[in-house]
Amino acid sequence: MTTVADRDTDLELLVRIHSEYLEMPGLQLTIAQAARLWNADTARTAQVLETLIDASFLRRVGNRYVRADCGRMCA
Repeated sequence: MTTVADRDTDLELLVRIHSEYLEMPGLQLTIAQAARLWNADTARTAQVLETLIDASFLRRVGNRYVRADCGRMCA
C-alpha cells in the first residue's frame, strides 16, 4: 500500500533526479550508483528512473541511465 508520504518522497526524488540530469547532461549512473548518490533505496530509485524513461527523459544504455537526448558521446 502506497501512502501519501511515499508519493511525496517519490515526487521529491523524481524532481531531484530530473534536476541532476539537467545540470549534468553526461551523467551516466547504474541503479546502485544512483541510489547511493541520492540516498534512496534501490527499489524506489529504480521505479523513479523507469518513470523518467517512460517520460522519454532518460534512456538505458546497458545498465546505465542517461539522458534520452544525449548523443553517442554520452553513452
